[in-house]
Amino acid sequence: MTVYLLWHIGHQNEAGAGGTAMHVDDDTVYIDEQDGDDVKLLGVYSTLTKAEDRMSRARLLPGFADEPDCFVIDEHGLDEDEWTEGFVRVPSVG
Repeated sequence: MTVYLLWHIGHQNEAGAGGTAMHVDDDTVYIDEQDGDDVKLLGVYSTLTKAEDRMSRARLLPGFADEPDCFVIDEHGLDEDEWTEGFVRVPSVG
């Protein structure tokens, strides 16, 4: 079974030109949690249409309306491993 995760990225990073927040890199929503981007999971949906409908409703809400193009819908299979390796913590700078 396939499910669709709907995410919103609130940008606080300084990765854009002149230290501005970068929202979209080419056709992909830019995400850098280490630079302060705030990633929110809005829901898990059984169809792409349901995820898109929720995204349309969320675009009208405070906060989300400020960054209406910063939604991501990820398609995932149930009971499938997504992260198959360990990770390394990167120490904060400053």
